[in-house]
Amino acid sequence: MYISIVATVVMLAMAGCSTQKNDAKSRWWHSFTARYNTYYNGSQAFIEGSIEKENANKDNFTEMIPLYMVSNKNSKSTGLMKFDRAIEKSEKAIKQHSIKKRPEWTKNRRKTAKDIEWLNRKEYNPFLWKAWLLLGKSQFQKGNFDEAAATFSYMSRLYSTQPAINGIARAWLAKSYVELDWLYDAEDVMTKMLRDTIHYRAQKDWDYTFADYYIKSGQLEQAVPYLQKVIKHERRKKLKARQWYLMGQIQYVLGNKEEAYKAYQKVIHQHPPYELEFNARIAQTEVMAGGRSKQMISKLKRMARSDNNKDYLDQVYYAMGNIYLLQADTANAIGAYEKGNKESTRNGIEKGVLLLKLGDLYWVKEKYNDAQRCYGEAIGLLDKERPDYEQLSERSKVLDELVPHTDAVYLQDSLQVLADLPEEERNKAIDRVIEELKKKEEEEKKAAQEAEAEKVLQRQGATGNRNNMANRPPAGGQQQGGAWYFYNPMAVNQGKTAFQRQWGKRENTDDWQRINRTVVNLQTTGEGGEELTDSTALAVSDSLMTDSIATEETADAAADTLANDPHNREYYLAQIPFTEEQKAASNEIIMEGLFNSGVIFKDKLDNLKLGEKALTRLTRQYPTYSKTDEAWYHLFLLYSRLGNNAKADSCLTHLKADFPESDFTILLSDPFFEENARFGVHIEDSLYAATYEAFRKDRYQEIKANAKISRERFPLGENRPKFIFIEGLGMLNDGDAVSCLASMKEVVEKYPQSEVSEMAGMIIKGVQEGRKLHGGKFDLGDIWSRRSMTVEVSDSTIADTLTVDRNVNYVFLLAFNADSVNSNQLLYDMAKYNFTNFMVRNFDIGVDEDNGVSRMLISGFLNYDEALQYARQLYSDEEMPDKLKGCKRIIISEENLKLLGTKYSYEEYDNFFEQALAPLQISNEQLLIIPTTVEQAEDPETEEAGNETEEEADVDDLFMEDVNNEPVNGGFDFDEDFYR
Repeated sequence: MYISIVATVVMLAMAGCSTQKNDAKSRWWHSFTARYNTYYNGSQAFIEGSIEKENANKDNFTEMIPLYMVSNKNSKSTGLMKFDRAIEKSEKAIKQHSIKKRPEWTKNRRKTAKDIEWLNRKEYNPFLWKAWLLLGKSQFQKGNFDEAAATFSYMSRLYSTQPAINGIARAWLAKSYVELDWLYDAEDVMTKMLRDTIHYRAQKDWDYTFADYYIKSGQLEQAVPYLQKVIKHERRKKLKARQWYLMGQIQYVLGNKEEAYKAYQKVIHQHPPYELEFNARIAQTEVMAGGRSKQMISKLKRMARSDNNKDYLDQVYYAMGNIYLLQADTANAIGAYEKGNKESTRNGIEKGVLLLKLGDLYWVKEKYNDAQRCYGEAIGLLDKERPDYEQLSERSKVLDELVPHTDAVYLQDSLQVLADLPEEERNKAIDRVIEELKKKEEEEKKAAQEAEAEKVLQRQGATGNRNNMANRPPAGGQQQGGAWYFYNPMAVNQGKTAFQRQWGKRENTDDWQRINRTVVNLQTTGEGGEELTDSTALAVSDSLMTDSIATEETADAAADTLANDPHNREYYLAQIPFTEEQKAASNEIIMEGLFNSGVIFKDKLDNLKLGEKALTRLTRQYPTYSKTDEAWYHLFLLYSRLGNNAKADSCLTHLKADFPESDFTILLSDPFFEENARFGVHIEDSLYAATYEAFRKDRYQEIKANAKISRERFPLGENRPKFIFIEGLGMLNDGDAVSCLASMKEVVEKYPQSEVSEMAGMIIKGVQEGRKLHGGKFDLGDIWSRRSMTVEVSDSTIADTLTVDRNVNYVFLLAFNADSVNSNQLLYDMAKYNFTNFMVRNFDIGVDEDNGVSRMLISGFLNYDEALQYARQLYSDEEMPDKLKGCKRIIISEENLKLLGTKYSYEEYDNFFEQALAPLQISNEQLLIIPTTVEQAEDPETEEAGNETEEEADVDDLFMEDVNNEPVNGGFDFDEDFYR
């Protein structure tokens, strides 16, 4: 009885406390229930999510860490479920307990300013502002800064009459803008706020905001006092330690080394997780390295010996190398970096930064082989958003192109020197390599045994009692969150790098591991032929030994003969060029390597000194090389860039004397060479435009004159193959079919990548099949009469003739010249048309190119009748015909599509269609409104329904395409068959 009475009272109280009422009782009730029901659950979820993010956060200490952990890209995804719950509870609290009805004024006195403020409020639940704040902060911690900014912007307007709440909301609004990198918007909010007095209850939030803004905007001096206030406000020791570390980084950048050292010491005093403490100690050694370098290096060496730091040795040696660099001791710096690379057990950002720094040193010292090794591994470890990543990527690409050539020259020089050594000395050099190989194998075997023993101990828990071990993060190569390996590009790049380091760059072929990598590096002379010291020869021998290990590991056990065993002399002797034929082959490799490396040095690295060295050796030592004339040409350009006109003239003299008919001699001998070098591209383009216009108007003498200018002034011009092609076609006007065919062959052989090469090949093929050339009107772009006999005879699935089968799958095809139709706009228009006109049918849209014809294929028609109905409906639309101008429409079965453009041209198919398919009567029923499949209501999660949703999403994605590209007018058209 008592319980029922209480329940009745509560129900009556709730009924009387509707959000549509605004009195003291309703305000108290909704404030109370919002606080202790929905808001409480949301706040607990927010706290749990924040702790989860704090524990999972991993900072990149090689850069300035952010003030908020959510700014770390890898930390955004932690705690999401907790923050989602906090958002859900906040929204529920706002929805259920918001009181917006204005209260009734019943007092008989004059309204004060406080009364006016009270009556002008937009929200009367005194507690609900905390729900709004929790909502925005949860969105902020999720990394949805734009949503958070929208929430705080609305909150600031909702509580515009309450300075404390409004100040807090605007502080978080500015903070959200900062994290979005909208610094101008953040500054605007801050400036307006500074005009007013910041309420004391909002001061803490504004201290955080100002600190974050000044750090993100690079105004570090202004950030320091606000960061000091932030540290005083912070109550969690782990977060306070991070903030002191950030303070140390800022003070170091500002040059305040003593203050930086003290800040790092404060980090250690907070007893933070081991990784943070370790990095603070490392940073201390670098900060104080100026006058106490020996002392700091000794401290780092002690840290390297500590078992606690065995997973952080890359950072220890990186710091050591940095100290050596401050002392201008490059040799020891490189040694420290190499040691860190060797001892590293993690494949994380720290190792990537070390390799990048090491690669930069090798780059400056022009040791490109070592630089390529470092850059190649670093590129898979570093984030693509780094400001120096683009430079790293470019350098890595260039070195990947250069190093194989320099290595080939180095290797072949070494082998030739070994071939000339007395047998006794040669055998001694090989024996040294074998001894080094055995020694290294023994070391690796011992290291593998120790690693295996360590794993066993770890599995047994023997190493679980180390100090602060629980605070250590997982190794960089491990995947977090259980994500699949191949979903992580960084992990994939690391895997590729590790594979290439062990096996080299292998082709993707069967039994790749059985291929014998006979790469020897036994050079005992320099590039110019000078003799090297015995220590250098030993270093080169060590390079051979590395490759030998990979060969031994991949060799087939059944083929373990003397010639294939790197532990025997015969293995190495088999690779040395003793005979004249072997030396000739070796010289050919050297010549190619010198030429290609010289051009890369000159053009891509802008290292004119090394470019001159390689090309000069090539022209001096190997005058019979097939590209010697081009080498002289590059030397001419190189000396011209250096301003050494005497040597440039000497190169031209060599060209005229030894290669009078070379294109390069003609080019450099042209009196207009300087003008061509400056404006040649524009001149040649204009000349070609005039030549093509003359060709269209049958002005053949003008074609010959312009072709002669092209041959003499622009032998290496971009449009040279087009000049040859047009001149060859013009020769038919004089009945010279032989010269025309010769021109076509020249285009195909010399310029296979040219856009006219395909048409030239078609003409040659036609002649080879017995067809005769004749003159007449001919336009280059006539794509509709083209076909390429590329169908394999052995492919029994492809029919030889066109079929008239109306009850098979059909395709509606739009064919067009890419130069005259904007394919992006066309794709958008067709996707939009299909999506808005066919509710029960999904038509796939594909785009491809066939023999110079761009094609858009709309598929999904079950028969000929459906495809024809679609075409008629499409062209009866008011807007679509104008949008499809320039497109050729084709209705074709999927089987006949395989023959289109190969065995049959588009014109031939048109004739077939008009004769065989066009006369057919089609169904009067509206076939396109009938679904292809009937979905069962009791199983909404069928595969068909899932596919339909994905296709609708794909259409939505199509609407996101760039549709503002203007179509490029022009191109060619091809009117007549060229044969009879």
